[in-house]
Amino acid sequence: MVKKLVSTEPATGTEIWSGEIGDAAVEVAAARAASGPWAAHSLTYRSETVRRFANVVRQREDDFAKLIARETGKPFWEAKTEVAAVINKVQISINAYSERTPQRKLEAALGNRVAVRHKPHGVLAVLGPYNFPAHLPNGHIVPALIAGNTVVFKPSEKTPATGAFLVECFHAAGVPEGVVRLLVGGPDEGRALASEAGIDGLLFTGSARAGRALHKQFADAPHKIIAHENGGNNPLVVWDAADVDAAATIVVQSAYLSAGQRCTAARRLIVENGKEGPLLKAIEKMIDRLIVDEPFSTPPPFMGPMIDLAAADHLQEQWLELMMKGGKPIKRLDRPIADRPFLTPALIDVTDIADRPDEELFGPVLQLTRVKDFDAAIDEANATRFGLAASLVGGSPELYDRFWANVRAGVINWNRPTNGAPSNAPFGGVGLSGNHRPSAYYAADYCAYPVTSSEAALTRAQIDQGLNDPNMLED
Repeated sequence: MVKKLVSTEPATGTEIWSGEIGDAAVEVAAARAASGPWAAHSLTYRSETVRRFANVVRQREDDFAKLIARETGKPFWEAKTEVAAVINKVQISINAYSERTPQRKLEAALGNRVAVRHKPHGVLAVLGPYNFPAHLPNGHIVPALIAGNTVVFKPSEKTPATGAFLVECFHAAGVPEGVVRLLVGGPDEGRALASEAGIDGLLFTGSARAGRALHKQFADAPHKIIAHENGGNNPLVVWDAADVDAAATIVVQSAYLSAGQRCTAARRLIVENGKEGPLLKAIEKMIDRLIVDEPFSTPPPFMGPMIDLAAADHLQEQWLELMMKGGKPIKRLDRPIADRPFLTPALIDVTDIADRPDEELFGPVLQLTRVKDFDAAIDEANATRFGLAASLVGGSPELYDRFWANVRAGVINWNRPTNGAPSNAPFGGVGLSGNHRPSAYYAADYCAYPVTSSEAALTRAQIDQGLNDPNMLED
């Protein structure tokens, strides 16, 4: 019996796609067979091919965005920004490969030269997340293809339709079917793909728990590249903000955009004790204005549902745990429709919780902590095993310099949301948030490896030391 994976709309529960569960070994073998010919093409050829892919996506932009909105539940306007990011990623990646992995030739003595070039790894596995099911895996796939790798892509089991659409766009653009392979399946297929002897590396975006498991698995395979981004328990510090309403808007954008289902979303709001009243009042007022509804509703919503019922249930359990530990709700986490994963934006004061859980609450929950001074704010910001994003809102340039120098994170912003990470810069974190292989503009670094060559046009050699005098050798 053929096993299938079914995808449904979180907003309505309607089935929108089904596909046959694949075999990791078969997909890796197909990618391996295509690896040599694809790597043999010139960089110009591969770059022009992915440019055609961008044109295909541009032609299908509306259909693509509608599918993403339906499958993830995110508002249609937000899905359109994701498709735009898929398109823009192509030229950014071409520029990044040229800058990060250029060919270099240096002159040496006696007419020799030293050359530095880059080679692809071979077959790379890509495991995609559900929150940005097109943009984030595309951010691995495009740089990998430009570098000359072939790819086996397993989308999240929660967003397989978007993954299939993305791969079909590559093939429609002339990328050979063996060069980008789609593996449909769940966690078992993901584990099988990561375990395949035929892959030369793994590029992963997902939870810290899964990232740790993959890191342990690849500890016995140091010859294989692994790059992963695992999210964060991100702090947002508001300090001496002159414009309280603007600060509140940044807080709301940071915490609740994409229903809080962004790895860079603010999870912890840190404020000066005794001065937080106007800010909290402005945040509550802004929360009350946020529209939570289906992706295509009118007027357009700010937030849609969470990805599925299990995710919503889990977040509600985490919310109850915070309250049981002594957290004081400021804005409650409500479930407006019992059988659907819609949740309202929530804010809870956790200052008095002694053993606050250091976890990524992946949804629209923001935890408030009050501190006595700015040193305590920095300490609180760093009180996490994660280290992806952090923001300071307010303060002077000198205060921001102090914040930047002391906060441990890979993305540090000032007077901007925590989730403001540009694609034309590196993206990644420290601690449990990653393994020091940032993606986005720096993805070129892990998609190819440098090769150093000493080269000479003529064959010349001599040994100057450690030889007997040839005149003293017997005939």
